[in-house]
Amino acid sequence: MDLYVFNPDADLALADGGANYLPPASVRQMARDLALLPAWYASPSSAVLAPSAYNDVFLEQMSAHWGLDVRLLTEPELSEAAVERVVPWGWNAAVCRRLHRAGVPVDVLPGADRLERWRMLASRRRVGEWLEAFRELPFCVGESRNLYTLDECRAYAEGGGEVVLKMPWSGSGRGLLWCRDGFAPGAEGWCRRVLRAQGCVVASPVYDKVLDFALEFRLDGRGGVAFLGYSCFETTARGAYAGSLLLPGEALEDRLADAVPREWLHRVRAVACGLLARELAGYAGSVGIDMMVCRTAGGGCAVHPCVEVNLRMNMGVLAGCLARRLLAPGSWGRFVVEGFPSAGALRACHERDAAEAPLLWDGGRLRSGYMPLAPVSPSSCFRAFVRVQSLDTADFRFHSGR
Repeated sequence: MDLYVFNPDADLALADGGANYLPPASVRQMARDLALLPAWYASPSSAVLAPSAYNDVFLEQMSAHWGLDVRLLTEPELSEAAVERVVPWGWNAAVCRRLHRAGVPVDVLPGADRLERWRMLASRRRVGEWLEAFRELPFCVGESRNLYTLDECRAYAEGGGEVVLKMPWSGSGRGLLWCRDGFAPGAEGWCRRVLRAQGCVVASPVYDKVLDFALEFRLDGRGGVAFLGYSCFETTARGAYAGSLLLPGEALEDRLADAVPREWLHRVRAVACGLLARELAGYAGSVGIDMMVCRTAGGGCAVHPCVEVNLRMNMGVLAGCLARRLLAPGSWGRFVVEGFPSAGALRACHERDAAEAPLLWDGGRLRSGYMPLAPVSPSSCFRAFVRVQSLDTADFRFHSGR
């Protein structure tokens, strides 16, 4: 049996590096509230690790309507389950320790050497090397520098123009420091802490972004690379993931081709496939390469082909699964994950959205409406949902932050 685990602290655990890492309370809450998300992409006859309260009824309802061939498994049941493969949101030493202590056999978990290799490959400090593979493409731009001293950080920030300083490992939207006017107050202390904890600060210019997108892949662990499709996503002003566009795969490419020539996308994809086959041999799982379309000084557009690499399952892959499973022909939507300051605030928003956008069906698929992807319980502070509408009302404007 395959066991799927939603551990949204994956990147934060990589930053810590230790097997005893404990995520912040808000991230633990997110893991509980959205534990069922893997049910939407899990393989048939598999299990999802989740608390039974509220999740069992919700999963039964979703399985009845959408044909999800997945069962719920609680942590106390792990020691008696015949787990043959584990598919976490992302690998790290902490999730391996947690699962092994709960009863998952050690022989189905990666060893310390592989975990550390994957951890280093997932670091932003590798982005500069990855960008070199795209230099042959004249329409590609992008710079990523690794800085190892406080003086290097100060010089980069004061070198002219807006820059962003990044932790080598951090969660979505975390670990970024925007320097829009030199070495901003507080930047020195921030850089000292990152250099001490992670040994490096990763820096790049701030680009004049038109839209964010990613190329999604699945690797088989033997050098095989399968292209899963594109994802178009939105970010907050701080750079955190805010949501993904739900469209059929060919429509997503059409959307991107409105911004840059289709040939550019195909050439970037070909280089990315070769790069993944070379650099990630031995890794099996999902990989997403975040990219952007940005304006050039001459008024045209270019592709930044590697903002960062997500060596894990990601929201873009999930969005593609949702589009294929849920959308009726002629519909589109958005997939959103968001947090609230309290359970009451989430409940009020959930009830309002359900009333304003009731579900309308077409041949068993969604024509329009609001649908949560995990139960909104009395204690939930996070929700994941889709909101679908007719293509006749399509508004594909992106609201990506800077």
